[in-house]
Amino acid sequence: MSGSAVKPIGWPWLLAAPAVLWLVVFGLAPLVFMVAMSFWKSTIFGTRPDFQFGNYVRQVAEPLYGTLLLKSLRIAAVSTLIALLVSYPLAYFLTRLRGVWKSVFIIGLFMPFWTSYVVRTFVWLPILGRTGAINAALLSLGVIDQPIDWLIYNEGTVYLGLVYVYTLFMVLPIYLSLDRIDPRLVEAAVDLGARPWSVLWRILLPLSWPGVLSGCIMVFLLGVGAYVTPRLLGGPSGIMYGNMIADQFLNNSNWAFGAALGSTLVLVVVFLLLTTGRWIGIRQVFTGGRF
Repeated sequence: MSGSAVKPIGWPWLLAAPAVLWLVVFGLAPLVFMVAMSFWKSTIFGTRPDFQFGNYVRQVAEPLYGTLLLKSLRIAAVSTLIALLVSYPLAYFLTRLRGVWKSVFIIGLFMPFWTSYVVRTFVWLPILGRTGAINAALLSLGVIDQPIDWLIYNEGTVYLGLVYVYTLFMVLPIYLSLDRIDPRLVEAAVDLGARPWSVLWRILLPLSWPGVLSGCIMVFLLGVGAYVTPRLLGGPSGIMYGNMIADQFLNNSNWAFGAALGSTLVLVVVFLLLTTGRWIGIRQVFTGGRF
């Protein structure tokens, strides 16, 4: 009767089919359509299908687009580094909590993210603005005679906004990696005389490296294409590549060129991930820390 037994070989594929279909329809298909549209041509009558490289030639011929792309990559990289420096101690502190305090801290960490991305960004305007809370406090204390204008609408506030908005995407994977580490390893190292920095560099950081990479990748990818935060907090000096792409679709009605800008951004980011992947051990992210 063993030969007539039915093996449920197709069940895993059947269970994965909805997720795969979702990724294809809402992930891969729009990306393919964007790349195809990047070769089209925009006219005063709209966008018509074509096959030409004019949209890419324009990006090379005009240095503005390359400069803005490099600026966006730099802002995303610096924001990722700042988020890492903030998130790692926060995640480690979370692993040390127990009982009700841990639940309270997690709820407090998630609470700002119960609102929309736009609201979380917009909340900095009444804090940093000319008539905001910081200027009002400094004026009432007599520290300044007139409101400070440079608190907002510059590149620094873009960093602040991006780190605030995306910190949770860094904290969670780092916390999950740190929480899996056997605390007896740290205790043994301390008993043997290891200093705190030695424990961090030799035990905690290597074992939590997959979580660090996951968080850095997510924050960098979200930051490099950011649109709302630079628009609301950056002003003219904080404009990023995502704002340029959005303007082509929303203001200039040049969808073909906007698609070309988006395709270039995707290509550059994928190239950076592939070229740096072997050096930083990006494979650990997808193998649970095992090579």
